[in-house]
Amino acid sequence: MILVVKVGTSSITDDDGRLDREAIAKVCRELAAARAAGHQVVLVSSGAIAAGLPELGLSARHRPKDARTLQAVSAVGQARLMATYNECFDDIGGIVSGQVLLTADDFHNRSTYVQARETLTRLLELGAIPIINENDTLADDEIRYGDNDRIAALVAQLLGAELLVLLTDAPGLLTADPRIDAGASLIHDVLEFDHDLEALAGGSGTNRGSGGMATKLGAAKIASWSGVRTVIARAARPQVVADAIAAVDGVGTIVWPADRRLPARKVWIAFAVASNGRLHIDAGAVRALRADKSLLAPGITAIEGEFSKHDGVEVFGPDGELVAKGTVRVGSARLGERDRTGQGAAPHSRGVVIHKDDLVVF
Repeated sequence: MILVVKVGTSSITDDDGRLDREAIAKVCRELAAARAAGHQVVLVSSGAIAAGLPELGLSARHRPKDARTLQAVSAVGQARLMATYNECFDDIGGIVSGQVLLTADDFHNRSTYVQARETLTRLLELGAIPIINENDTLADDEIRYGDNDRIAALVAQLLGAELLVLLTDAPGLLTADPRIDAGASLIHDVLEFDHDLEALAGGSGTNRGSGGMATKLGAAKIASWSGVRTVIARAARPQVVADAIAAVDGVGTIVWPADRRLPARKVWIAFAVASNGRLHIDAGAVRALRADKSLLAPGITAIEGEFSKHDGVEVFGPDGELVAKGTVRVGSARLGERDRTGQGAAPHSRGVVIHKDDLVVF
């Protein structure tokens, strides 16, 4: 089994943002045990910014907000983060780790997407544990949004993993915010996603992390559509990785793969490709998309944004609901042309705008 384990900042640092070596050592021991059991392991680890703050005399309690400072802090913290992981793996003995820095943009471009897969696959073949982190020194605004959760899910899909483990400081997804409702209880299994479920997820629970349960649930949705089982669990739980592999009841929240599994290309379109614009369509076009048809120009009622051929766009129905996402075969400039009478799209743009093979209907 290939498993991707993601650990959040709050699970490997103390309240002052300093790396908690014992917490990191626990993660390393559990990954080593999984490898000894015959599994291939990829680690996605947050923590670079939090680790860099105290080294530069800054505080996690008063975390800087400007991207340039955070990028500089991450450059310092990433080195300390990897050094600590290497030391902990050295203590175990016989395990080599390799640093891989990615950004969401690396998944937007198909060629870099494939290159990332080849590099990670080769590291696994060589017996190393890849340690992935978002490249915060280059990621700009994304460093504020806990993108490591999404990156972990995309890596799981990329490698054809069977399991994604999201380790955090919470026991899993709860029925309510425990800070408000003392009766909040663990949701053991998730079989499908709906608005009520997503409403249960809140923001970041600490001043050190940038994600939260909402980003983890979003990552679990990506994994579910990719045919990957996800476990959201507390990092401090003893043998949490082994229990996640075995799907032990109560290990955390287990999000099971969806009945409808998207092909790899459609997962890439749905969750990795950036949206550069919006198309609004009429009710007839909505029915056509849900009947597995391509989107044709006459069904488009409005265009937002500027986009080029092959760019990603979101598609909305007449009620404002997000219906689909796809990559276009016609740019916004050409699509927006009108004939001389001002009635509808020009003749050359009456054809396919998004082919059904490049379209994901939600």
